[in-house]
Amino acid sequence: MNEIYQGLLNGFHEMTGLELIAVFFAVLSVIFQKQNNILVYPTGLISTGIYVYLLSREHFKLYADATLNAYYFIMSVYGWIYWARKKGATQEHVKVSRGNRRELSTAVLITFVGWGIFYFLLRNFSDSNVPVMDAFVSASACAGMWLLAKRKLENWLFLNISNLVAIPLLVYKHLYLTAALTVFLFIIAVFGYFSWKKEVVANESAHS
Repeated sequence: MNEIYQGLLNGFHEMTGLELIAVFFAVLSVIFQKQNNILVYPTGLISTGIYVYLLSREHFKLYADATLNAYYFIMSVYGWIYWARKKGATQEHVKVSRGNRRELSTAVLITFVGWGIFYFLLRNFSDSNVPVMDAFVSASACAGMWLLAKRKLENWLFLNISNLVAIPLLVYKHLYLTAALTVFLFIIAVFGYFSWKKEVVANESAHS
């Protein structure tokens, strides 16, 4: 615990301006996500764009995480467009809903196929020393981000599985501030799940 505490202190001292901006906008993004607010996307674009650069640097070598953030960036653009569009005769924005069997099966498929692909690439084409964990974090988060873009309740479950595995990985890499951020994201995601679930139940009751 003393090492982690000291690492956090050192992290604050060594924190670059870019990392500070990335953390700030990541916090904003997850707060907007919990509130089911479309501002999750513009704030997320800033954070993920910076993290693509930071995590791919020679010092960290978290290449799958860097690729994941690039994927986040692309899915944020898609999600922003999807959430903003209006559907049907009422011209309402897309509402939060539960994932159906096909969507959840697709998310599971993204996780396991993505894990295999990420692991293969990291194991054979990079100098990553944590390919198994790095690959799983990235793959499960990819599935969560896809469900988030579809405005599906279960996005929180996949994202929190990713967060849970990412925390010890980030501590191992001495990215203590980002690890602390991930703990925060995990906690917010728990509340976010129940907040979205309440809205889903209300939407289902209104249409029953």
